[in-house]
Amino acid sequence: MSQTFSVIGTRPVRHDGVDKVTGRALYGADFQAAGLLHGRVLRSPHAHAKIKKVDVSKALALPGVEAVVTSADFPDPGNKMANLGEGAINLAHLSSNCLARGKVRYRGQAVAAVAAINGHVAEEACKLIQIEYEVLPCVTDVVKAMEPGAPILHDDLVTESMSESNGEKKPTNVAKHLQYKLGDPDKGFKEAAIVIEKSFNTATVHQGYIEPHNATALWNADGTVTIWCSTQGAFTVRAQVAELLALPIAKIKVVPMEIGGGFGGKIRVYLEPVAAILSKKCGKPVKVLMDRAACFEATGPTPGSFIKVKVGADKNGKLVAAEAYLAYEAGAFPGSPIWAGCVCIFSCYDIPNLLINGYDVCVNKPATSAYRAPGATNAAMAMETVVDEICQKLKIDPLDFRIKNAAKEGSRRADGPAFPKIGMIETVQAAKKHPHYTAPLAKGTKTAFKRGRGVAAGFWFNIGLKSCVTASVNGDGSVSLVEGSTDIGGTRTSVAMQLAEALGIPVTDVKPSVADTDAVGYTDVTGGSRVTYATGWAAFEAAKDIQRQMIEKAAAIWKVSADDLVYERGVVTSKSDASKKLTFKEIAAEAQKHGSVIVGRASVDPPWPGGAFAVHIVDVEVDPETGKVAILRYTSVQDCGRAIHPSYVEGQIQGGTVQGIGWALNEEYVYNDKGAMTNASFLDYRMPTALDLPMIDAVIVEVPDPLHPYGVRGVGEVPIVPPCGAIANAIHAAVGVRMDVLPMSPPKVCKAISAKK
Repeated sequence: MSQTFSVIGTRPVRHDGVDKVTGRALYGADFQAAGLLHGRVLRSPHAHAKIKKVDVSKALALPGVEAVVTSADFPDPGNKMANLGEGAINLAHLSSNCLARGKVRYRGQAVAAVAAINGHVAEEACKLIQIEYEVLPCVTDVVKAMEPGAPILHDDLVTESMSESNGEKKPTNVAKHLQYKLGDPDKGFKEAAIVIEKSFNTATVHQGYIEPHNATALWNADGTVTIWCSTQGAFTVRAQVAELLALPIAKIKVVPMEIGGGFGGKIRVYLEPVAAILSKKCGKPVKVLMDRAACFEATGPTPGSFIKVKVGADKNGKLVAAEAYLAYEAGAFPGSPIWAGCVCIFSCYDIPNLLINGYDVCVNKPATSAYRAPGATNAAMAMETVVDEICQKLKIDPLDFRIKNAAKEGSRRADGPAFPKIGMIETVQAAKKHPHYTAPLAKGTKTAFKRGRGVAAGFWFNIGLKSCVTASVNGDGSVSLVEGSTDIGGTRTSVAMQLAEALGIPVTDVKPSVADTDAVGYTDVTGGSRVTYATGWAAFEAAKDIQRQMIEKAAAIWKVSADDLVYERGVVTSKSDASKKLTFKEIAAEAQKHGSVIVGRASVDPPWPGGAFAVHIVDVEVDPETGKVAILRYTSVQDCGRAIHPSYVEGQIQGGTVQGIGWALNEEYVYNDKGAMTNASFLDYRMPTALDLPMIDAVIVEVPDPLHPYGVRGVGEVPIVPPCGAIANAIHAAVGVRMDVLPMSPPKVCKAISAKK
């Protein structure tokens, strides 16, 4: 049944817009306090080494230095597992990632930290810390790390496997082996008329957020700790710090500052526990900032990977079987997004017979973190290029093929769940009708350059998790909305819009704010495309709570039964007497006059939604002599369920697409044979700029999620999934080579063209 809305689907100015465009908004590095000290971190110059001895005496003797910390100042958490925001994690690993304990496992790992009267003194003090290392062999390639005889990062690590046991319990770099099976793949491949099998290598990639990591901490004399930081989840920071410092949660308050991007990379703590211990030692607030090189070398990028895909189809173009082997870098500590890669690789399609093996592999690189649909982009690159080759060999239009094989309601994923109502088919159909797809490929001005068009699809499952909001009605009829979700992409407004829609009031009458961990109920991380879905749902329920109280107030005013009243579009009316009407503002004024307080409260833990799908179309031009690929035209089609604020939806689609283009064509960590990253700056780590890109045409498809009161599906992650596959397919259409590496940078494209010749 269609719904009509007064607020949802409009494009109001964002509530925090003026502060951000004028520079008044406060980010983590902007925090100031009386007596503030400045912290700096000393990092390992080696990719793999034992820490034999640490001497901080000279640093402590430097005038202006007030504290020095090492891992010896942290409690030893032991091998305890805890779920702290990104799934289960070993606390010993998390602690060592903040300050190395006994061993460093990647270049840039934090070893010690200093607090001083200013940053310059702190940096000089770091140089005076003397550390004796025993350098060990390193391994930075995921395939080599799995081989017998590879350098072992963790002597106590054995493979956790779903399919087989490691009977000998030998130390290994393979932390986990996942396996998913559906139907009978062997039988399916025997029925196939065509089988394509390919291998792919993808490089490590960084999120590229504009704001570096930061944290300020004050360890008060009463034993409480306050932390100011730019994070995707204040409650997640609170939980991690509590575990790492062996403190009760009640002793910790986390104040989220504005955040200059995260994309999954600002969930795990790096500086917060360090700043807290420095503050404890000196009794003053301490602010610790990362420079850009540390962000590259010492925070969580998304993993490089090795993927093998085998796909079979019958002569009519129906997919009958598929197999995948995925090995993902975990970095220095277990925890790559291998599960997500396994879940997403085939989920755009209804395939009856599947076998997926996934491996979580430690290498001497920083521990990986989420990056916008973590694990899915690598997987889609592999699957979508193989699908394109099948379409070419069977002479089937690639979008017709996807419509024929699209996942739909009832299709079962390899990991078990059957899809509820989803929009994969509708998204492909919208792409097929789009003028970009129906128009012929434009001819270039340089005859030597070759042009091609490619398409690809992508899936991300999205998540629900817990959210809490409170909404206080003021005497003038405005509403103060307090929520706990960090606002990265305009979610203050998208959440406020859902509250306003449910109350039947203008969104300009809602004043949203993101609160600290003492001021609002528990709210999970801003990630997984969950905020507009889950926190918006909480706002809807809080509005329903306000509606009930408004009815009760009106009933008291009229001295009638509340059962006789109804709330509709901001007005309470009597069912039995049409003359009895009170507006939202009138009831709010009466409540204040008589000392009543109307506060809506809600906490939700909604089920995981059906997921989101996207289909991308791209035209490229390739210079065969240099291998340079130019993006000429790009269209991103995506099912968002319901576009709460269409401008924000379009912005998310465009932003994710651009990041996917960067991943496809240029971005990669480059390591030397000693495990050192050689391009740890934005000068050398090549991200796309406005000069590299056309306008991205964002096309919104709306197949409402039946679970959500307004049909919302998460938006932010799936647009990064298809670009690599779409661009690879466009390159093939242009110059006839199948790219099997990421990034598809000019040297690699040129090499592939030369190999074909």
